[in-house]
Amino acid sequence: VECSSAAEALAAAGAGADIVLLDNLAPQELHAAAAQVKAAHPGVTVEASGGIVLGTLSQFLGPHIDVVSMGCLTHSAPAVDFALRV
Repeated sequence: VECSSAAEALAAAGAGADIVLLDNLAPQELHAAAAQVKAAHPGVTVEASGGIVLGTLSQFLGPHIDVVSMGCLTHSAPAVDFALRV
């Protein structure tokens, strides 16, 4: 379930979500929300997403974050022109 606050994440986890995606949170807010979710629902996977790039990745890593999604890997990747002849 995609959530934009700790309250939404806790509600989603409480309703039975297996994975809670914390989207577009500042690192400090993200870590606080993730800690709350893990304290209340240790089995829930917590994913960080939104605005994360390689240069800021380390700010989003922490003990309560299980998965990090980075859209920049696909929407900002340069194109490669190639051909394959069989």
